[in-house]
Amino acid sequence: MKYDGFILKQPGGFFAPDKYPEANLDYSIDWSQWLGADTIAASAWEIPGDLTASQESNTATLATVWLTGGIPGRVYTIINRITTAAGRVQDQSFQIRII
Repeated sequence: MKYDGFILKQPGGFFAPDKYPEANLDYSIDWSQWLGADTIAASAWEIPGDLTASQESNTATLATVWLTGGIPGRVYTIINRITTAAGRVQDQSFQIRII
């Protein structure tokens, strides 16, 4: 897995770096390889209840969410759903462990 900051680029299952509950950190999914010439028109995040999304944004190829909170010892699955300019819809998830 390659981390460029918190940009997650591994195909398949993603694991983000461990996070403390007090930390407010940004996590991004780089969709550029999957998109090809298409672009992100909309991005939405499914965040479990113990975590808080303090900010969400996207560019043409990158979807980003800022997360805070969580309960130590738990592993959470975060889901990003994008809709492309061509009308395709795709989900990608990653997991984050709270320490």
